[in-house]
Amino acid sequence: MKAAVYFETKLGRIYNGDSLDLMRERFADASVDLIMTSPPFGLVRKKSYGNVQSEEYVAWFKQFGHEFKRILKDNGSLVIDIGGAWMPGQPTRSLYQYELLIMLCKEIGFHLAQEFFWWNPARLPTPAEWVTVRRVRCKDAINCLWWLSPTPWPKASNRRVLAAYSDSMHQLLRNGYNPKLRPSGHDISDKFGINNGGSIPPNLLAFPNTESNSHYLKYCTEYQLTPHPARFPSALPEFFIRMLTNKGDFVFDPFGGSCVTGETAERMARKWACCDLDEGYVKGAKGRFLRSQADIGSTRGAKAETYSVPNPLTEPCDDSEELSVDGGKVRAAKRKAIGNGLHTPRIASPMRGDEDLRRRKALPTEQMRLLEEPMKYKAKRK
Repeated sequence: MKAAVYFETKLGRIYNGDSLDLMRERFADASVDLIMTSPPFGLVRKKSYGNVQSEEYVAWFKQFGHEFKRILKDNGSLVIDIGGAWMPGQPTRSLYQYELLIMLCKEIGFHLAQEFFWWNPARLPTPAEWVTVRRVRCKDAINCLWWLSPTPWPKASNRRVLAAYSDSMHQLLRNGYNPKLRPSGHDISDKFGINNGGSIPPNLLAFPNTESNSHYLKYCTEYQLTPHPARFPSALPEFFIRMLTNKGDFVFDPFGGSCVTGETAERMARKWACCDLDEGYVKGAKGRFLRSQADIGSTRGAKAETYSVPNPLTEPCDDSEELSVDGGKVRAAKRKAIGNGLHTPRIASPMRGDEDLRRRKALPTEQMRLLEEPMKYKAKRK
């Protein structure tokens, strides 16, 4: 399907059609600063947004990879958000996203600038069969983010994506730090005590995907359109647009979906283009740009929150029940739920007494919120 312009703004365009044809026919060599995209994942189960089977995925994607390399500027970047997949009928993982990465580097000539991981704190415990039924795997809560470039030296600055300093870092800045060689072998200089305005973020990005009352969803409801089911939060493209582009640069999303990338680029004064094959999703995407100035930025709430990863070793361990010899291959008899399903009774630990347990600090507010999410979900289902 030939790509045609569906909607235009001052800075960008939404195209409906095949992005491969769009790139070949309309994009000049070395014309794009950043490709920020989330292609259909190579899943085992067929999804409504048209994913390709995992075993065919790398061959299908290669044609896009060649075009991405051609249209990117030498110092430009390609960022791919890609989720994992499970092998059919067994609790083992597909390697397709890693095979994709190797193909893009070994065969097409991209350089892996850095791998990032997007952690969605609000993701439900899936896949249910292995996580909540047989209890032999942990919750799958991250996507891989491959940051690639035609050169080992893409333009970038982590000063644009600084995180807020922790309380302990503020205390260190106030009280000073004694430069010394740490037990790990790191030689900490006196420059460690300089206030740089924030801390350098890790390559683990914690952005919840909890959009439920946005202008986009209201628009889809009003015009009886089906919302795209696999939207990433606007904080995700904003992070990379900030770090990897300047104002006026050109950002492209070839698997645009509901055009979150385009909306974010528009707000950040970057030129942009998004393309999607599905006309229904493109119609919904148009609604992102038909709203009042007061609504702009309403999808950015995730940026104001700070998330800590709950420590899975804080609760006493009940290892009185032997692990299943078959690794969970045969479903065990269903166990009766205890309490609200979120907690099991406390077990006395030889490492600490009951008084120690009573004195434990309460969980941070955000961790408590995450614990309550399953209960809210159950209430909604009822």
